[in-house]
Amino acid sequence: MHNHKRYSAMKDSGVPWLGEVPEHWGVRRFKYLLRERDKRSSEGTEQLLRVSQFTGVTERKRAGEGDEPDTRSESLIGYKCVEANDLVVNIMLAWNGSMGVSSFQGIASPAYCVYRFSTPAQPWYFHHLLRSPTYKARIKAVSTGVVDSRLRLYSDALFRLEALLPPLPEQTAIVRFLDHVDRRIRRYIRSRQKLIKLLEEQKQAIIHRAVTRGLDPDVRLKPSGVEWLGDVPEHWEVRRAKAVCSAIIDCKNRTPNAIDDGHYLVVRTTCVRDGRFDAAGGYLTDEKNFRIWTARGAPQHGDVFFTREAPAGEACLVPERADLCMGQRMMYLRPNPELLDSEFLLHNIYGPLTRTYVELATNGSTVGHLRLDQVYSLPLLWCPLEEQRAIVRYIKDSTTAIGHARVTAEREISLLREYRTRLIADVVTGKLDVREAAARLPDDTEDTDSLDDFEPESIDDEAAVDSPEEGLEDTEA
Repeated sequence: MHNHKRYSAMKDSGVPWLGEVPEHWGVRRFKYLLRERDKRSSEGTEQLLRVSQFTGVTERKRAGEGDEPDTRSESLIGYKCVEANDLVVNIMLAWNGSMGVSSFQGIASPAYCVYRFSTPAQPWYFHHLLRSPTYKARIKAVSTGVVDSRLRLYSDALFRLEALLPPLPEQTAIVRFLDHVDRRIRRYIRSRQKLIKLLEEQKQAIIHRAVTRGLDPDVRLKPSGVEWLGDVPEHWEVRRAKAVCSAIIDCKNRTPNAIDDGHYLVVRTTCVRDGRFDAAGGYLTDEKNFRIWTARGAPQHGDVFFTREAPAGEACLVPERADLCMGQRMMYLRPNPELLDSEFLLHNIYGPLTRTYVELATNGSTVGHLRLDQVYSLPLLWCPLEEQRAIVRYIKDSTTAIGHARVTAEREISLLREYRTRLIADVVTGKLDVREAAARLPDDTEDTDSLDDFEPESIDDEAAVDSPEEGLEDTEA
């Protein structure tokens, strides 16, 4: 992996945005390489597929047991048929790389476009080429629309796009090399992810013990009255969220418009995971939308964000910033400062009492959805405020080293993904010659399924696959 070399002879591609390319490579428009397919499913029983900017084309299955598709659509009849090695493009999100060659036979959203390679080609070379930063930038430039959220890549624009065309044996060598490198990187990423999982389990064990038994090992216990919880300290109580929060505010039943040059952050469910806030999961809007979506009160530092869906029951502290409003499926809980500490509330939400309640409440729901009344009734373990704060300090002291180790592992994963993206882009655009390296590679029969790593979540493409959501009740506690 460290002995890459440049091509010895280069030429001007004749395309300004491509620059120089290897002398023996060709440049042809995609209209000579692809033909669009529009075969539709007559039964709707085939495997449903989805397209992600990170993972390409994957099978869309509901989490948990069973092979049922993850969809709200009542029928999949009329969805587009996909064969292995077809190119599937989400025309609404192509600009961010939401396209790819499929390994699977199945069906995809009618809003997608499906193409088959019409000349001898190695489809997976073009999979990597089209998802490279150079091509994503060009696709964005030729897509139709005013703002990112409204861009569309129609077939005529894709067909006009210039494709780099190495000789077919070289396309195959490039794919062989990239597959080998990808397996090695994913193997290491998987090891870091296993470490992160172990660290999280260790952290959760500390939190669970503290929020169900407190800090005094000799405290007298009593039955909690909750079957799955067991005994709790004698002076503790189980209280509902609505009894210890001064406000529980739900988002409006629509999502604020995305405005590219906006100055206000729309918090989506992808911003909230494992008790932490990540602004990268949101998008920007303007002041007009911000005022509308915060008319009943903007989230503020000291509140706790909470997700009702996608998935339900994730939470984090609201960061100390004044430019936040909520997108659909989001809400925040504002603790009564005389009764409840914000961080104690957050730890409670990830404690066994509330987690089990969320799992039971969403069991059987096709989308794992919590109703407002179920959020108001979230069961929380409550103890005097000073004891809550002592527990929060203990958890912070006991999990600081765990947090540092997790951040280090996550940083390693991020750097490896960046390296993989850059290497793939350099190889498929002719910056590096890997033919000799590919020829020296051993036959790799490793099961790649066991090496899949968890990628960041892509921009939500639900609207392109499913029927619109029904309006959600918009009330507050």
